[in-house]
Amino acid sequence: MWELVITLIAVVGGMSLVVLAAAMRVVKQYERGVLFRLGRITGEPRSPGLTLIVPFVDRLHKVNMQIVTLPIPAQEGITRDNVTVRVDAVVYFRVVDPTSALVRVEDYKFAVSQMAQTSLRSIIGKSDLDDLLSSREKLNEGLELMIDSPAVGWGVQIDRVEIKDVSLPDTMKRSMARQAEADRERRARIINADAELQASKKLAEAAQQMSDTPTALQLRLLQTVMAVSAEKNSTLVLPIPVELLHFLERGARDPAPAERPAKPEEPPVPVEPAPASGTPDLDAVTRTPELGAILDQPSTEAR
Repeated sequence: MWELVITLIAVVGGMSLVVLAAAMRVVKQYERGVLFRLGRITGEPRSPGLTLIVPFVDRLHKVNMQIVTLPIPAQEGITRDNVTVRVDAVVYFRVVDPTSALVRVEDYKFAVSQMAQTSLRSIIGKSDLDDLLSSREKLNEGLELMIDSPAVGWGVQIDRVEIKDVSLPDTMKRSMARQAEADRERRARIINADAELQASKKLAEAAQQMSDTPTALQLRLLQTVMAVSAEKNSTLVLPIPVELLHFLERGARDPAPAERPAKPEEPPVPVEPAPASGTPDLDAVTRTPELGAILDQPSTEAR
């Protein structure tokens, strides 16, 4: 009799241990447990720790509440200014409502991934190339808003969206490099011209000051000679005043009055003697231009 009782107690204890082991579940700190009893959600999500369920009746689904890092594959698109680019990004999200994440969407990770790819292509088409390269913070905010709007109904919260890289064609890279080089050259020329303008103003002030005090020009000349002679070279510097050069130039251009050639004297006009008789000289009469022209004309009576 006692043997039967002991055997029955051992069997019941063993079955109790089996049932207890099947009913025990452990929920980790970063997880929440959603209990399905006969296919329906029962109660609130189970908190971390040890929890019990009804074996063969309840199903406990654990949902990870950690932040998930989801890379978005590179998407190729055409910007608003007709430039082909490839853009990839990364999405950081987490589950805030485990019940909605299990019930309202089949696979919330896949849904977030597809929504992120679609939103990224939409952002590429609405933006210019300059915005993609320089205004990434603004684009990140817009992309986060586009993904977060439908994800709220899935029990998912988008924490952050970052555009990782923007790939450009090689021809566009070369064009941008030439543009940047031209812009740097333009700024260098402007800076050089500004420096020349400031230097010319200072030189004009210095020239005005030296013209008022000629001794300052001599001192400046001596300083220049000293600076040149300080170098270890065989150069001999002979300062010549600029006024002397101007004087020599004027002397070479305008010769002295004594050296100018004299004008040749005109020969005297010979005076012919008057004829002795009172008859006029025929040659003197015909020497006049009016009579000579008349005598040179052909006679019409002879014709």
